Amino acid sequence: MDIYTVMPTISTALIVISAVLVAIGWRLAVKRRLEAHQRTMFWAAVTAILFFIIYSSRTLISGNTEWGGPDSLKPFYITFLLFHITLATVGAVFGITTLTLGYRKKFAKHRKWGRVTSVVWFITAVTGVTVYVLLYWMYPGGHTKPMLDAIFG
Repeated sequence: MDIYTVMPTISTALIVISAVLVAIGWRLAVKRRLEAHQRTMFWAAVTAILFFIIYSSRTLISGNTEWGGPDSLKPFYITFLLFHITLATVGAVFGITTLTLGYRKKFAKHRKWGRVTSVVWFITAVTGVTVYVLLYWMYPGGHTKPMLDAIFG
């Protein structure tokens, strides 16, 4: 495994850990174990931030991985990837908003936002893992290139 596959593997693992921590945190909130909920969600946010730092650094330094699969599947992959990118962006904004509401003790709004944010985050994690599997397991061989070239090639 080289640097071009190690970094995506680490970042994908971090986003999965973040989603698992969100699920645990949600369960803790339901059980009204609010201190444990807060600690767990803090670590979910930390792992998401670490994901973003690794992903952004890799993208800036070496670019994104180009689609390596058959050309006939590329339009479906691009559509799926754009859905994932949009969802991840929305999830990040929702996550920051939800955390801010929680730390400001605006719990009624925090609960409403948290329910939606958690679902968006779970879907983002699943679609992120799917992108990873497509690019590195099912159709390896795509080369890294600048982000817009990798997406729209």
